[in-house]
Amino acid sequence: MTTLLLSLLLALSLSQPALSQPALPGVRPLPGPLTVARWWDPPPTPYAAGHRGVDLSAPVGAELRAVAAGRVHHAGPVAGRGVLSIALPNGLRTTYEPVRPLVVEGEPVTAGQVVAVLTEGSHCPEPCLHWGLLAGETYLNPLALLPRPTPRLLPAGSQPVGG
Repeated sequence: MTTLLLSLLLALSLSQPALSQPALPGVRPLPGPLTVARWWDPPPTPYAAGHRGVDLSAPVGAELRAVAAGRVHHAGPVAGRGVLSIALPNGLRTTYEPVRPLVVEGEPVTAGQVVAVLTEGSHCPEPCLHWGLLAGETYLNPLALLPRPTPRLLPAGSQPVGG
């Protein structure tokens, strides 16, 4: 039931128009299943309060993967925290923090490549990855990069295979 509920919530969050460019067939930044600790909550104006990414629960030391092929835009500290950003070929840029980057600025990366390790210093109560997506200076919902789940209706009381 929890898996079905999370799948439905993820599908609903992805129904918002988030990308003007075609979506890339993304790879998960962490091994699945993903657990969202805090959802994307865009601010009404560029300088208003909001949550400009999603927080994904993960243990410190988790390996983080490039969600698509691209080139490292930045790898290093920002405001005392390790940050990695990867420029994607369609003009989008993904961000990962707090991390210890395993790649350097300018380096090409492939989809699924381990590019960083999660470190301490998150704004979540428990360790988490703050994962962002930008088109220029506009923040978008990074979950839109991931393949959409295929909804399945199951008979009442049954469990999905493997779940």
